[in-house]
Amino acid sequence: MSLSREQMLVEMGISPIWVLRENEQPAAESVTAPLAVAATGQPELAPPLLQPTAAQPAPPIAPAAPLGASGMADIDTLDWPELARRVATCQACPLCQQRKQAVLGVGDLHPDWLFIGEGPGADEDAQGEPFVGQAGKLLDNMLGALDIARGNKVYIGNAVKCRPPGNRTPEAAELAACRPYLERQIALLKPKIIVLLGKVAVHSVLHDDKSLASLRGKRFEYAGIPVVVTYHPAYLLRNLPDKAKAWEDLLFARRVLREAASPVLPF
Repeated sequence: MSLSREQMLVEMGISPIWVLRENEQPAAESVTAPLAVAATGQPELAPPLLQPTAAQPAPPIAPAAPLGASGMADIDTLDWPELARRVATCQACPLCQQRKQAVLGVGDLHPDWLFIGEGPGADEDAQGEPFVGQAGKLLDNMLGALDIARGNKVYIGNAVKCRPPGNRTPEAAELAACRPYLERQIALLKPKIIVLLGKVAVHSVLHDDKSLASLRGKRFEYAGIPVVVTYHPAYLLRNLPDKAKAWEDLLFARRVLREAASPVLPF
């Protein structure tokens, strides 16, 4: 049964129902390197009593090596099918060794809204789609409260495409390895607004390490596209009172989108 907008807001924990006024102001399998096993040499012709030489121990298996600049140089020329193939087979960082599959993203390829989260969790790694667990349910409710939905003028992606072990926060090197893919996604999608969900997304797109509290309610830009910052849905599940703040951020994002679509012309 589909939920009304009011029911979605109740599900998000937003009460009483907030109504946007027109003059409202913005709120302040494992992939490993090939293993070469070599003998110490050809056996020599020696007297019968000579013992054979023992083989050397095999070297340890090393993590997949990063591709380096030359291996990533053409990403900004890829179309969607080739980008998806490259992400699915990527070995640019060690996260590829434990993933079930890489998760590129999901949604409308001509979106108004682009939501960027952190990285796949266990459910996303299994299903190949971002935000499919409890955090995804909350995100869907947030979208529904704005009268939008994933797949309809909305695209959802992540800063990294492979699940970090134990759902830990992605490391800087992992973000850097995935950043060219994210940048190409944004260039192909050409969204009208980007909403960054949490500090990892902020760091990846805006390269900013300030607190979310200091970044909320402000308009940023990436490649000429307006950017708004809010909390990650997984954080909101652990910090229920901040759902109201996230709702403020989404209303602010909608105002920014409307202003971008209808700029004020000078007299």
